[in-house]
Amino acid sequence: MAEPQSILPLELRRVNFEAGGRAILRDVSLRIEAGVRTVILGPNGAGKSVLMRICHGLLRPTSGELQWARGDSRQCAARQAMVFQRPVMLRRSALSNIEYALGVRGINGELAHARAMEALESVGLAQLAMRSARVMSGGEQQRLALARAWALRPEVLFLDEPTANLDPSASAEVERIIAAIHAAGTKLVMTTHNLGQARRLADEIVYLQEGRVLEVTRADRFFTVPATDEAAAFIRGELPWI
Repeated sequence: MAEPQSILPLELRRVNFEAGGRAILRDVSLRIEAGVRTVILGPNGAGKSVLMRICHGLLRPTSGELQWARGDSRQCAARQAMVFQRPVMLRRSALSNIEYALGVRGINGELAHARAMEALESVGLAQLAMRSARVMSGGEQQRLALARAWALRPEVLFLDEPTANLDPSASAEVERIIAAIHAAGTKLVMTTHNLGQARRLADEIVYLQEGRVLEVTRADRFFTVPATDEAAAFIRGELPWI
């Protein structure tokens, strides 16, 4: 059977988002291509998480357009997944959390069980398959969330500050898993305000500040010769300009 055509690129055209009378995103135009690891970088309050949720379809823009390259919205939704900084765990075992997500996508029975166990093995949690997900540590829960997403075999995986609440050891393990997911062929789009993490994981930087995209460039170029004063100040650790 022929491989389905890619749903990428994703095009955002003059996207705005307002909430509570406040502009969160301002005239965002962006093209997200296949292959490279895209990191959306910026200070707290820049609008990174809102942009991610709009890309994933959890929020609708106030104005502007968002368009995937292939398929209708349902088809595109079935070929992407998202992991949040505080993952939601069902009141069941680690294994059942993954099997439930697979069931929602129409994958059940022995295939779901095998795929769920494979995903748990990939993130180092196979020995905890029957443990209640809600009693796991924060790092284990985030690894489980990644396994649950990975088991769906998405073409695009959105990661919203996936290590924001973790200690350095747990963060390093999550970064290892993220790198493995990318190596397996999944397109990664990730938000962070952590410069070190962006240096380690990004091929492409989208720099966002006060709801506006100020730069889209290769990661090496962003960190060596940023094109805007705002990005240069952020890299130096200075407060964002108001």
